[in-house]
Amino acid sequence: MALVTLDEAKAQLQLAGTTAYDDELTAYIDALTPVIERHTGPVENRTVTETVNAYGPLLALTQVPAVSLTSLTPVHTGGRAIEAGEVALDGDAGVLRRLDGAPFAGGPWVAVYVAGRGSVHPTINLAARILLQHLWRTKWGAARGNPGGGEDFDVNEPVPGFGYAVPNRVLQLLEAFKAPPGVA
Repeated sequence: MALVTLDEAKAQLQLAGTTAYDDELTAYIDALTPVIERHTGPVENRTVTETVNAYGPLLALTQVPAVSLTSLTPVHTGGRAIEAGEVALDGDAGVLRRLDGAPFAGGPWVAVYVAGRGSVHPTINLAARILLQHLWRTKWGAARGNPGGGEDFDVNEPVPGFGYAVPNRVLQLLEAFKAPPGVA
C-alpha cells in the first residue's frame, strides 16, 4: 500500500503517457511516506516490535494507530505471554487493556503488532499528491513556468519542525489525522 501510486503521481504532475521520469518519481513517492507519517503516525501498515511498560491495567504502544496485536510476551523469563484475544486494543490511542481487568504484571513487555491505517484515506492521498507536486516543482525552480516566483506552491513561513519542504496546505489537510503527542 503506497500513499501515492506511480499512476497517481504521473496524473498529478501531468506526466501521463511517458516513462521518462518513472525512476525519479518512484524515489519521490518513497520519500513522501516518512514526511507524511511524521505528522500522522503510520499510514502504511507495518509490523512493529517494541519493548513497552505497563501502567496497571493499561499498556501503551508508541506507533499509532495500531491495527492489530500479534503477541505480547514478558521480557523476563518465567512470565506468561498474554494472548491477543485476552486484551482489547484501542487502535487510535494505541492502548491495550486486559479483558479480565487484571494489571499487566511481570513486564516490561515485548509487543509485536501491526501499526497503520489499513488503507490510505483520500485526504491523506491528496496531501501526499500535493506534497509530491510541491517537491517536483521546486526541483525545476523558476525555469518551469513562473520565473518571477510567487508560485502557488511557495512556502513563505517555515512550519516548526518541518522547515520549508511541507506546504501549509498539506499540513492543514493532515490536521484531522494528526498523531497524539508523544507517539509516531
